[in-house]
Formats: sequence, structure tokens, C-alpha cells
Amino acid sequence: MLDQNQTPLLDALKNYTQHKHTPFYTPGHKRGQGISQQLADVFGQTVFSADLPELTELDNLFAPQSTIESAQNLAAEAFGANHTWFLVNGSTCGIEAAILATCGEGDKIILPRNIHSCVISGLILSGAIPIFIHPEYDPVSDITHSITPTTLEAALQKHPDAKAVMIVYPTYYGVCGDIRAIAKLTHNYNIPLLVDEAHGAHFAFHPDLPIPALAAGADLSIQSIHKTLGALTQASMLHIRGERINIQRISKALQLVQSTSPSYLLLASLDAARQQMSLNGKELLSHTLKLSEEAIARISQIPNLSIPFLNCTDEGIQSLDKTRLTVNVSANGITGFQADEILEEKLNVYSELASMQNITFIISIGNTKQDIESLVQGLTILAQDYHQHTESLQPSLRKSTQKFFDKLKSQLKSQLESQLGYNQTISPRQAFFASTETIAIQKSPGRISAETICPYPPGIPFLIAGEMIAQDTLEYLQQIKSQGGFITGCADTTLNYLKVII
Repeated sequence: MLDQNQTPLLDALKNYTQHKHTPFYTPGHKRGQGISQQLADVFGQTVFSADLPELTELDNLFAPQSTIESAQNLAAEAFGANHTWFLVNGSTCGIEAAILATCGEGDKIILPRNIHSCVISGLILSGAIPIFIHPEYDPVSDITHSITPTTLEAALQKHPDAKAVMIVYPTYYGVCGDIRAIAKLTHNYNIPLLVDEAHGAHFAFHPDLPIPALAAGADLSIQSIHKTLGALTQASMLHIRGERINIQRISKALQLVQSTSPSYLLLASLDAARQQMSLNGKELLSHTLKLSEEAIARISQIPNLSIPFLNCTDEGIQSLDKTRLTVNVSANGITGFQADEILEEKLNVYSELASMQNITFIISIGNTKQDIESLVQGLTILAQDYHQHTESLQPSLRKSTQKFFDKLKSQLKSQLESQLGYNQTISPRQAFFASTETIAIQKSPGRISAETICPYPPGIPFLIAGEMIAQDTLEYLQQIKSQGGFITGCADTTLNYLKVII
């Protein structure tokens, strides 16, 4: 057992900031001496003295032998891994590295359709061929859940030559699938289970939260420590457990996708966040769970608002992250985008995610009882003062949305029963390097997309480069755009034109 009180990387950084010396190395501001005074006034002078490069005592991220190695070993023990890598380019680079380390040109990887857009980058870099399977989807609440073991088993039977399986656990809404069964099925084919656990870094530190991916049998997990714990934004970790994944291949892949000038502010924040949770995680999360329970109990009593998943037994839901709070506002006669805008501009309450019918809030170790009070008051005012009659709220939009849901449900069912894949015509890598042209959006159905387009957050692609463009998909993207959603990935942000493969 290692001493989790230690913070080797943070201590080394602190020592260097107090060591007087003459700097002739990067960064150019020379420990804050050359920093803009305006910037120093905002952030304070001290932080810049810790903005250092890979000096001797601070170790090297790509070949750690001292402080970084010690910090990563402590993190591995804390999170239940055999080996852990610190990431300064977010979970994005970890997901890309995971695909690069397990799949080569032309290799198949089985994926749920609700993967993050950075997975597409991993497919482009590796040349891997995605075998998309559809997660369970509830069109009533407009929420996608996890894949099921049954669906995965069918995909594995049809594609026994796949090199890996990747899943999202938990989803942006806090939904966790049956990861134990999924891991067992994947291992029956002697391939690794890769888990995008970006939103589940806190699972390892409290028994009332879903089981961590590694503890459930996953071979690799990528976690955004900054999303639910106390690290700085971008600071993430990649963990592996077992013998199915080559450590050296992960290290080599990370050298391709990580910065050669890592921020020690980010690295030190990972060290400190690990220590904090190792020593006080259960206590901190117990408080967080109490706050969440209070919020759920009170919000459930507000007229015209509802909380999906309560007592839910839908397929694709094995457990739920109780710190993730989703509120459905459709009965209030407004969209999630409208509700989000009202909460921000009128009531000073900021959510994590807005969708057509829902708004989602992350309750973490940094939230307070007063935060919950502000949230409940804000939602109460939203329901009372901004209620519209549902039947009068843009009936054409509601009818079109329901039509989209009905068609999507039918499409998913037929695809699952037949090809068990998505409408992928060429690989994302082929699409990335192919010649393209820009055409009017109304002429694009039936053409192959050259762009990966998704509402963000949560960054789940509705259209992936290499896929055939469907009219229903375009209509729904345009609806999201018209209702205030933010669309990324398309060169023309007005969605009047799309890039397609020639």
C-alpha cells in the first residue's frame, strides 16, 4: 500500500517556485516577470511562478522516472488500476490513444452510436472501421441510454474479428449499463473493453455510486478528473487493468496525441485531486449525494417539471449516477434550450447541458447547500413565470419532433435486427482524406457526408463523416439549431450548406 497522503508532483512544483534561480527556459514570461499586468491582476502573480516546463526535478511526462512516475503510481492504486497515465490534453487524447493502441488500419472496433465526437478523431488517426450498434433510446424523454449485453452479443457474433469494444459509461445523463455483463461478453472474444468514463471519475470513492469500470472488468478507462473531481480543466487520466492491453503501445500512442509541453499546473492538480479523494472522498461524496437527494425531492414537487429515470427499469439502465440531475421541462411548454437560456439570463443558474426537452445539472464535491437552494428557486420561478400552454407552443415543431422520434425508433429496430451497424458507407479516415464539395443542404440527402456534425454539449455526433445523409437527420439538426442549440463540426454554421464526398 502506498501512502496516499503524498503529493510528490505538487511538492516538487512548490519547491521549484520557491527556489531562486535565473531562468533561461520557456515559457517566455519567465515565472511571471514578463506576464501582462492585466492578466496578473485577474489571476494573481503566484500562479505564473508555477507555470514551468519539464525541468530536471519535475520529471518528463513521456518518460517519467521520478515525481510524475510516483504521482501516477499513487493514482493507479487510488483508482484501482495496474497503470495510470496523466493526460494534459483532456480525455480526448486518452480516447484517441486507446483506439490507436488497440486498432490498426482496417481493424474493426465495436462502438455505441452515442460516442463522443473525439472517438471519430481516433478512428481517423488509426484507420479503424467502426461497427456502430445502437444504445437504448427513449423518445418520450429524448434521452439515449447504454447499449445492452444482448445487442453487443449479436454484434460480436456477426463481427468476431473485431479488435476491441468501446462503451460510454456513464452517459452524459448519468446512465450506466450492465458493464459487468458487457465486459464478460467482450472477454469471451479475447478482446479488450475500452470505456469512455469521462464523467465517472468519482465512482471509485463511494459505495452508493455505480461500480467503477475497472472494478467491473474493463481493461481500459479514460476519466476526466476535472469534470466531477477537483482537477483543473483538461486534466484527465487513462487507466489500464489486466494484461489485454500493451502498456508500451499506450505510451507510444500518447506521444502522438499529447503536447510535448505539458502544463505542470494541470499535472499538479491531478496529483492533488487524487490525494483529496483518497483521504476524504467518501465524506465529500456523502455530502454531495445528500445535496442531490434534497434537490431531487424538492424539484419533483414542482408542477410541470419532472425528473426522468426515477424508479426507471428501461433497457440500457443498470444503475444511475445520483449526482447527475436531469430535469424534463416539456410539460412546461418550453424546450430545454429555452429553459437553459432563462435560467442563465434571468435567474443566474447555469446548467451543464440543454437538449430539446431536458436540462442537466452536475452536482459535485464543489457544490453547496446554497447552490441547491438557488437551483430549486430558479426552477420554481421557471415553472411559475415561464409556463406556456403546450398545445400552443410551436405545434409544428412538436409534431415534427415526434415524427422524427417515431421514424428513428423504427429505423433503430430494423437496423438492430438486420445489419447491426450504422449507415456507414466509407470509413471516417477515408472520408477525412477524400475530395469534397459544398452543396445546398436540400440537395444533400443520399450523399456521403464529409463532415461530422453534432450538437455540443454533449458532443454526440448526429452525422458522421463517411455516413449517408438522411433527410430526418437534417430536419432534426435544423430544429435543434432553430431552438438555440449549438451545432459544431460543420463549415457552414447556418446549416444552409454541407460538405459531401465527391
